[in-house]
Amino acid sequence: MTLEPPPRPTNDDFEDLLLSCRYGDIDDVKLWVTEFGTEPVTSVRDENGNSVLHMTCGNGHLELLDYLLTIVPPSLLSVPNNAKSTPLHWATTNKQLSVVQRLVEFPGGPGAALIDQKNQAGLTAIGEAEMQEWEEGAKWLVEKMSLDTGGGKEEDGAEELPEGDVDGAKG
Repeated sequence: MTLEPPPRPTNDDFEDLLLSCRYGDIDDVKLWVTEFGTEPVTSVRDENGNSVLHMTCGNGHLELLDYLLTIVPPSLLSVPNNAKSTPLHWATTNKQLSVVQRLVEFPGGPGAALIDQKNQAGLTAIGEAEMQEWEEGAKWLVEKMSLDTGGGKEEDGAEELPEGDVDGAKG
């Protein structure tokens, strides 16, 4: 007995998946995956290039994000939309701290390198947090970011950080 491959999703099916991710409907997403498999979840995009992760992260659906991270490749975390914004940019713009933390700390993902990725406006996730006047998120991201200080560690191993607030301005 040979197993039939899952049916190919239609454009309407893809739209349904993206809407389910936007609204955080984990049960509908799981049913969709049961019907069509995991492969199409990675490739689906809306007309603006947004993936399931953009929709999920921008709306703060942590439980759904945790599920999706088990079925999509970690590389999808750094895939930008048409405006070059990643799911991290969207989570930051909408002040979703638990989602921001999950994206940056996801094992096997891009990690702190994700923080440095710039969108079309030239903003990193930290820049987006500052634009939204989201101090808590900007502070957390600054603490996690990779600093290429050219060996600028103190003798005790602590990194030397410039004085000032999160945007580097001297106080």
